[in-house]
Amino acid sequence: MSGLIKPDGTPLVAAERSSRPTARYMRDTKSGVIASRVAPLTSHRDDVRRSWSRAAGLAMDLIQNSGRLKGATDQVLADTVGVGLTLTPDPDLSGMGYDEKEKADWIRLVKKRWRAYWHNARECDMRGKLTGPQMVDIGLRWHIAYGEATGVFDFFTAGDRSRYGITSGTKLCLVPPPRLVQDTSPLDGLFQGVHHDGKGRPVSYRFETVTGGLKAKRDYAAFDVDGRPLVMHVFDPMDATDVRGISLLAPAFRKHIQAEMLDDATLQMAILQTVFAITLTSEAPSQDAYEALEVLKESKGGTGYAQEYLDFLGAQLDRAAESRISVGADPQVSHLGPGEKLGMETAKVPGQDFLPFSNSLARDMARTIGITYGGLTMDHTAATYSSVRMENASIWAVVMRRRERIAAPMCQMVYGNWLDEEVGEGRIPFKGGYEAFRANRDRVSAANWQGPAKPTADDYKSARASTERLSNGTSSIANETGDLGVDPDALFEQRQREHQRYVDAGMESPYAARDAQPVIETEPAP
Repeated sequence: MSGLIKPDGTPLVAAERSSRPTARYMRDTKSGVIASRVAPLTSHRDDVRRSWSRAAGLAMDLIQNSGRLKGATDQVLADTVGVGLTLTPDPDLSGMGYDEKEKADWIRLVKKRWRAYWHNARECDMRGKLTGPQMVDIGLRWHIAYGEATGVFDFFTAGDRSRYGITSGTKLCLVPPPRLVQDTSPLDGLFQGVHHDGKGRPVSYRFETVTGGLKAKRDYAAFDVDGRPLVMHVFDPMDATDVRGISLLAPAFRKHIQAEMLDDATLQMAILQTVFAITLTSEAPSQDAYEALEVLKESKGGTGYAQEYLDFLGAQLDRAAESRISVGADPQVSHLGPGEKLGMETAKVPGQDFLPFSNSLARDMARTIGITYGGLTMDHTAATYSSVRMENASIWAVVMRRRERIAAPMCQMVYGNWLDEEVGEGRIPFKGGYEAFRANRDRVSAANWQGPAKPTADDYKSARASTERLSNGTSSIANETGDLGVDPDALFEQRQREHQRYVDAGMESPYAARDAQPVIETEPAP
């Protein structure tokens, strides 16, 4: 404090506050590393709205111009759905007059008709171009690039079906997520193109349409009067208030671009070092030496010596001029001048730190996408049996979650609407008629969706483990076949059918029951 003095006349100075050790969140270091990173608290859905268009454009650009990301996208599809998810109906028909045999027969009929519909592009796609599995593939690609998959359901009338020569009227039309507008009006309950009611439930979706070359915005109702979905909007929210998804690659944009810059810089440096890797060492004097000779000429008696030395160098240059050094598609070295030596250098890049740093960036991208490091880079140089098992075990839960949250809901929406039509028009009989089905639509339409088998590092060891779980009663046929991507009912029916075929032909059936034989373990030969 200025102007204050003590009784003895010395200035009065305020004592400095002593820093006290504290224990709390966000306690910074002396370097202030936490304080240097400004991170305001915002709503996540507002962050998505502000960044959606930029993230979507950047994600599509990276995928379309990166073989690694394109392959990673294909790997996601292969892990999640393989060649397509298999329908396993699981209806709750209790209290509807069905016994177990009738239920099994009804499920068998549903499976048969669903496969015929789902794998026929003219039946399931409004445009008549994509089969059901292809539409799911596109939805998963959109989920990676845009963070969501969108589409609109349509219903063909009897006249439309007759004109196209098809049976069913339920159709799905995939609409690219960028066509779902970003319009936001809190007063009207509109946020990023989605209208909500007072309880926060979606009422309609606003898409940008093109008719006759003219763009217009049109609102599509989320559900019809009977509660059937009319718009498909599938995304994996991060926050409870999220309305739209965002690209899965958004958290890894910085790292991936850094990896591309590292690759480009390393390649350019290697090319430059390769081009200039041939050096010519000569005893001929440099420009400084020639300037020294000019000074020597001006000194007394130095003119003759300088001239003689220049004549000597001239003779050497004349002799060197007859030789040829060419570096290109047809390299040639005919003869070198006196005192000259040709040296070959090697490129100094990439250095010893390149691969560890590059691999670190690749692991960051693989973790973001949800695939293994080996699946992203195809690099298995340091892989072992144990590491592959742990890698597959950790990523399998991610694959199953993606299947249940993204791929299966797409199939389930179409299946529910299709089954409603099949029962309503009498192609699939149901006890009590359509009214009984309508009153129990959700219970009857329940289903499971099975994908490809769980990857294993050693099929023999995995099969032995499966057998052991069945033997000690800690698993079931349904659980084990689920990991193999096989429908347990279809497996049972196939085994039963083939067994009966062998029996009717008087042959020994490979499925016939046998007395259990003890398994004798043998030690491997040294």
